[in-house]
Amino acid sequence: MAKLDTPIAIRKLAMDILAMREHGRIELKRKLLRKGALAELVEAVLDQLTADKLLSEHRYLETYIHSRVNSGYGPLRIQQELLERGINKSDITTALAIINYDWYEQLNTVWQRKFNRLPQDQKEKAKQGRFLLYRGFSLEMVSQLLKEKLKN
Repeated sequence: MAKLDTPIAIRKLAMDILAMREHGRIELKRKLLRKGALAELVEAVLDQLTADKLLSEHRYLETYIHSRVNSGYGPLRIQQELLERGINKSDITTALAIINYDWYEQLNTVWQRKFNRLPQDQKEKAKQGRFLLYRGFSLEMVSQLLKEKLKN
């Protein structure tokens, strides 16, 4: 393992990590510390990367949200995952609002991809509902979708 006791060494590793994908500040900090970077140098390196626009919380949030939406996840699941990654709740709320995604359309797409058939009984309806809730859609949205599907 390379010695990570200088700002230059830490910056190089951070840039290598960022070259693979966007990271949030806290996530990148955790990775650098796990790799052996000196804690007293990490913050200054992260500040400089932010100043150089190589580390951007906004860009990370946008990229992460789009990635999870494309994988079929809803806003509640995405928010929970970002909270676990150390992102501030107000930043997450703002990012989700800016993206202004049609979550009901996303829910419908996920339902069609996974099931695309009406539940035949209460057990099947519960199974579909649990899956959609697990994917991060609200109970209200899931209930509305299943009621709509059963009407048609």
